[in-house]
Amino acid sequence: MKKIKIFASALVVMATLQSCKEESKLEEIVEIPEPREEAPIMGNPDDVKADEGTFQVAKLSYTYDALAPHVDAKTMEVHYSKHYLGYTNKLNKAIKGTDLEDKTIEEILTSLNMENTAVRNNSGGYYNHSLFWEVMSPNGGGEPKDALAKAIKEAFGSFENFKSEFTTAASKQFGSGWAWLVVNKDGKLAVTNTPNQDNPLMPNATIAGQPILTLDVWEHAYYLNYQNKRTDYINAFYNVINWDVVTNKYDAAIVK
Repeated sequence: MKKIKIFASALVVMATLQSCKEESKLEEIVEIPEPREEAPIMGNPDDVKADEGTFQVAKLSYTYDALAPHVDAKTMEVHYSKHYLGYTNKLNKAIKGTDLEDKTIEEILTSLNMENTAVRNNSGGYYNHSLFWEVMSPNGGGEPKDALAKAIKEAFGSFENFKSEFTTAASKQFGSGWAWLVVNKDGKLAVTNTPNQDNPLMPNATIAGQPILTLDVWEHAYYLNYQNKRTDYINAFYNVINWDVVTNKYDAAIVK
């Protein structure tokens, strides 16, 4: 009887050990999921308001993430709600109490005192960015049509030649600045670039004209996504150009 009890106890111990061993094996194959990274909270561009003054920020017709992957949401949000808003507020402060408060932004730029750096930098920053937002679209890209397509062919030989010249102007702009497609005083299209926040409406313009397309090549416009690869950013820009808007601006410039 005693032997039977010992044998039974041994079986219990063995069963327990086997169970523990099996549990240990189960524990080994359980995978602990990686902690999920929460998506950053994206703001609403409609919530961005300038301080009191003559000029208000131009409203975006798309959300911050709408131009991705060509322009990423974080860059777009910081660019619009920080940099652009800053230029707008500083422009309003720079012209407060002066006769410039009653002028349009184009009137300010064309009659600009180039020695007034506060107005020069901030009026340029306001105008340049306002146009930049307008000439982009989530449904952009492709090629222009109708009168603008014909004008581009006449001025540059082909659309591809235009792209090459525009890319060169944007990539070879040393440091911060902008690339432009403008209608000059003779009604012809021309490509140019400007440093900092200058533009072709200002009295110092090397190639003066009515801007109809622009690309921001300041590092804050592309550095988060493209790092130092400015050319990649320039090439991506062609995928978001709103040629309908650019065409309308061309038509209006020709009428002037």
